[in-house]
Amino acid sequence: MRADRRRFLKAAGAGLGAVSLAPTIVRDAFAQANVIKVAAIHDLSGGLDIYGRPMVDCLNYAVEEINGAGGLLGRQIKLISYDAQSNIQLYTQFATEAATKERVAVVHAGITSASREAIRPVLKRFNTLYFYNTQYEGGVCDRNCFCTGSTPAQNVDKLVPFTLKRFGKKVYTVAADYNYGQITAKWVKKFTQEHGGEVLATDYFPLEVSDFGPAITKIQAAKPDFVMSALVGGNHISFYRQWAASGMNKTTPVASTTFGNGLEHQVTTPEEHKGYIGSQSYYQELTTEANQAFLKKFLPKYGGTTKYVTPLAIQSYHGLHLWASAVKKANSIDRMKVIEALEANHTFSGPAGKTAIDPKTHHCSLDVYIAEAQNRAFKVLESYPQQPPADTAAVCDLKKNPNENQQYVIDVKT
Repeated sequence: MRADRRRFLKAAGAGLGAVSLAPTIVRDAFAQANVIKVAAIHDLSGGLDIYGRPMVDCLNYAVEEINGAGGLLGRQIKLISYDAQSNIQLYTQFATEAATKERVAVVHAGITSASREAIRPVLKRFNTLYFYNTQYEGGVCDRNCFCTGSTPAQNVDKLVPFTLKRFGKKVYTVAADYNYGQITAKWVKKFTQEHGGEVLATDYFPLEVSDFGPAITKIQAAKPDFVMSALVGGNHISFYRQWAASGMNKTTPVASTTFGNGLEHQVTTPEEHKGYIGSQSYYQELTTEANQAFLKKFLPKYGGTTKYVTPLAIQSYHGLHLWASAVKKANSIDRMKVIEALEANHTFSGPAGKTAIDPKTHHCSLDVYIAEAQNRAFKVLESYPQQPPADTAAVCDLKKNPNENQQYVIDVKT
């Protein structure tokens, strides 16, 4: 009798517990159903975290803005952020998890081209929309992918003639030894020759290289008018320090397609980077009303972790707002409906100016700026409004061939 009574009380207690938990389960299920999940996959640790952390801060801020204005379609956005730890295998793992387990509406992800090409096929296979918000070498042709960062036809095309005129006709190129550096170096050579200059030599360096002594000796012997850098990542910052330590910064100027993307101007001293010339789609020093309004709100909140807003970070901010406004236009998070909305002359105007999606390439027309590094900041020297992604447009037409799914290696004839 006592044993039966104990069993009865235990069963009754379990039943009451289930009843008491039921409202919580319902609330949790409702909460999950009432959010729109968005994934971010970036390097928040490892050698590329100098790029990833500001990008995620700007994505978080964009989500806060959208949610604060009422969200999307009556629902709040939930950002799920993954740290790929500068590990390509983790990019693939997290992209699969975001698409299948979390069933996110869109993924904003990737820094290097290797990371992009690791996850782009995964997201295509699982029909998950993908935004790549990083400056890169161009050529991606995939209807499921939107690229908001600048390509060589936008920034290198402006940087090379400016520096040839400013410094002289003899160029020595140093570049990261992967897709971005290799292809960008070809564009540097093409634009240099078209403007009457000469590339004396090009040296490539793996991302883990941090000793540039032998390379600097070679550059000294070549006697260029200036060095063009397409170096990438935390290890490559060593080049700028060693360049200054050798005294070469006092005699041979440096220009770069990447300097500032990873806060290099914050890490190096004012003397080390004085006079460096760059070309990007955004600089924090832009005096436009839109940029100043953004900084006034963003920096008090995120200035502890993002002391300077990079071009990659601001294009991540633009990228999320482009997607969100397309969701509103489509009145749906359905992937194809959002893609069609993005292809319908879709634009977003923000801190970097206007970002306008080109429906043929899924790349963007961008405002481009040339700037000079001074005292851990940049002085904007020239601006070029709404530069089209002409390099990718030469090989990609998604309106004519919507099933394209590859990265073209653009034939850069030199």
